[in-house]
Formats: sequence, C-alpha cells, structure tokens
Amino acid sequence: MKKYLPKIIGTSINLVSNVSTKTAVKIAFTLFSTPQKGKMKTTGKSIVDSAEQKTLAYGNLPIMTYHWYGKKETVLLVHGWESNTIRWKKMIEILNELDYNVVALDGPAHGKSGGKLFNAVLYSEFINIVSQEFNPSIIIGHSVGGMATIISHHKHHLPNTEKLVLLGAPSNFEGIFNRYKRMMRYNKKVADGIDNYTLENFNNLPSYYHIANFSENIKPKGLIIHDKEDKIIPYSDALDYQKYYKNAELITTTGLGHGLKDKKVNEHILDFINQ
Repeated sequence: MKKYLPKIIGTSINLVSNVSTKTAVKIAFTLFSTPQKGKMKTTGKSIVDSAEQKTLAYGNLPIMTYHWYGKKETVLLVHGWESNTIRWKKMIEILNELDYNVVALDGPAHGKSGGKLFNAVLYSEFINIVSQEFNPSIIIGHSVGGMATIISHHKHHLPNTEKLVLLGAPSNFEGIFNRYKRMMRYNKKVADGIDNYTLENFNNLPSYYHIANFSENIKPKGLIIHDKEDKIIPYSDALDYQKYYKNAELITTTGLGHGLKDKKVNEHILDFINQ
C-alpha cells in the first residue's frame, strides 16, 4: 500500500487542480516542504544532552544549537532532510577527541528547532544566523544541508569559513523538484504551478538554484563526497560540483548510499580539515 500512496495523493491533488489550480499547487508545495520525521528520538540523545544548548532565532522561528567546546577550529555540522543533530553522533565524538570546537544546529521543522515547513532557502538563513554567532571556519553539510550551506555562503559570504565539506549534496533544485513531480505523477497544471509558486515566494525559479550560478562566490576550499549508488541524490549532482566548484576535490564511494556513514568517509573528512 505504501508504494501506491504517492500516486493516490498525486491523483487527488490533480483532481483538486480541476477546481482550483492555486489550491492544488499550495497543497503540493506544502506536502513537499513538510518533513514526516526528523524530531529528536531517545536513541543517541545522550550526545545532544552533553552539549551546551542555546536557542537563536530567525524572525519568529527558534533555532536550536549545540556546542561542544574545544580549543581548535570551530566546525559547524549541518544535517539533511528528515534528520537532526543526532545524525552526527560519531563525527561529534571524533572531533571532540581531537579538541575541535564543535557546533551543530537543527534545521527548520527538525530536531528542537521551530517551524512546520522546511526548504533549503530558509535553512540557509538558519545557517547564516548560527555562523554569525559561532564563526565556524569549517562547515560540514549532509544532503540538502550541503546545498543550503552553499546558498547561505553565496548570499551572506560567511567570511570566516575556510573549508566546506559536502556529503551527498544536491547540486540543484530542479532535479529535486522534477523527481518529486514524477513520483507524485502531477499533471502539467500542478507541475508548472509548483515552479511558479517558487518564483512568487522565493523570487527565483527552481532552475536558478544550481551550483553553476553560485560557484563564482565560493572561495573556501571544498571536499565533495558522494556515493555512486546514492538513490536519493544522483551521482550526476556530484559531477556538477566537480565541474563548477573549482576549489573542491571530489571523492567517490560505492555501496554507502546516501547516508555516507562510514569510517572511511570520516577519515577523508579528518584528512581534509587537518590539512
């Protein structure tokens, strides 16, 4: 039944579009932007309990941050969709042991942060607020957290950032939107309406959000790690980064999937940030 659910929901939204395209598009976009999971669970909670927790804000949205003190450079950890700070448990432990000053945040509508909706543009503003507070010289972002970091750096420059690590990060929004539209089997009115909704609410079409449009402003040295068998964000996105992010190295893995939780990946990250 679960595999047929997107088709059922998509068909229902298509039917709504016959009465009101505007309503159908709003429902489709809200569905796209609403995480079904990502709040804190008991498993792994000890790692966030060991941090100094501080709430910042973007407008009326609270941003939960976590701080593990160290004497070396500040590393900011940025999780992806339907995740939270707990996903970094192993990395936090490793960085703590090496005496890095570690900070993490929960994204919009994730973990202990506020909001009901999530998108990378909003997330990029969260990242900017946290960066202003903690001045990280290194940012490690997973999945859409990586793309949100790129957007934040493009818009706000994040002047203290010297190194970026992007794990399984999308290089563009258009691919993400197109995969969503295909999965839901939206009709043309809804599909085109989603693009127009993005333009109306974010002042840009999805096609604008592509590494090709942001690469000139990316000065920090970069490390891109992406798995060839990633079923969430295709490996072709990693090749986009390789093409446009000139100051970055691409490391390709096989068999680790989108999560990239592996000892070898951690070793690559540590080699890079210790340079």
